[in-house]
Amino acid sequence: MPLNVPNSKSRLLRDSGAHFVSGPPARVGNFASEPTGVGMRGHYTFGIEEEYFLVDAATKLVARAMPEAFLAAAKAATNDQVHGEFLQSQIEVTTLPHHDIRTAHAELRHLRQMVGKIAAEHGLAILAAGTHPTADWGKSQQSEGERYDAVMDDLQMIGQRNMLCGLHVHVELPDPDDRVDVMTRMLPYLPLFIALATSSPFWRSRPTGLKGYRLAAYDELPRTGVPELFRGKEEFDAYVAALVKSGVMQDSSYVWWSMRPSLKHPTLELRAPDCPTLVDDSIAIAALWRALARRLTRNPQLNRDIDAIKRAIIVENKWRAQRYGVHGTLVGDDGAITVADFVRQVLEETAADAEALGCRAEMERCRTIVGAGTSADAQMAVFEAHGQKEGRAQALSAVTDWLAIATLQ
Repeated sequence: MPLNVPNSKSRLLRDSGAHFVSGPPARVGNFASEPTGVGMRGHYTFGIEEEYFLVDAATKLVARAMPEAFLAAAKAATNDQVHGEFLQSQIEVTTLPHHDIRTAHAELRHLRQMVGKIAAEHGLAILAAGTHPTADWGKSQQSEGERYDAVMDDLQMIGQRNMLCGLHVHVELPDPDDRVDVMTRMLPYLPLFIALATSSPFWRSRPTGLKGYRLAAYDELPRTGVPELFRGKEEFDAYVAALVKSGVMQDSSYVWWSMRPSLKHPTLELRAPDCPTLVDDSIAIAALWRALARRLTRNPQLNRDIDAIKRAIIVENKWRAQRYGVHGTLVGDDGAITVADFVRQVLEETAADAEALGCRAEMERCRTIVGAGTSADAQMAVFEAHGQKEGRAQALSAVTDWLAIATLQ
């Protein structure tokens, strides 16, 4: 299959303007406290989670341990919207549930800046990226907690390797019982979300050749990757019940697919994307997820014909999105289709939904991401520019410096 891989080193140099297994299941505000009338549910309430690396402010190396005083201060300043993660070198922020995309945008930016400010007071900084360019997972320290202990005992080394940070987007559907059906019909769009968010081109101080290496490591875990072809809530519930009854897991929060029905909230949760470095990119991806959720809910026959062949093609396209990001091609119905053309097609198809939800402008940023490149493109551009003159170590240092600055913009 031919590839469309233009030379795109411009990403964000001009603009510099798995979820894994957190303690209890991830919290995004309190969807249960939202009004539950049909009119309010028609707003497709949504919330965002982002995971960041906690690093030394001077060296940008990952912190070996999270200071208790830092976490306490961050929680206090954000009304408990900051949480520790599975590893002590990671931290997560969670927005409140929102109906308005601009309010969500402002809150997410505020959370990043507030956590960054408090981190600086403790000699730390945060980096928004799918992988840390130089982190050595072998030196990572697990956070305390019974759930963490149980998961690490089960996963062993692949649990230690989970030095990865993602973006999760929750959206509430009018009827929560529709979530499994909508999830299955959402699968063809999964590679698009991965491509738009790629921010993990490095692993343990080496360029990987992938725009999004994070999922290559994350998908070593059980119950990850592309969801199975479940047609409704009953099939998903039967799958979960079989694993719980067999002692494999406690509940469905241990199903870590790239998208899933949330256990704690009446939401469909997107989990595949790397954490974008720019907050504007996170908002664009959230807007697209929300608009597609509305379109699929209101058009129950759309993508109803997904079968084993189509799922196999989705798995292939997921890999191509990880490998090439926004510059590659995907397997389409009529042959290869570029990510750029796929984005254009999806934005046109969801235009009415975006207008209804008031997120058309934010969703249109997906075109900008395709044109300028993702964080992965920017990181590689910085690395190559500095590597030619200063060597690999200095080039990697320049990348982490850029990430620290761009995260708070």
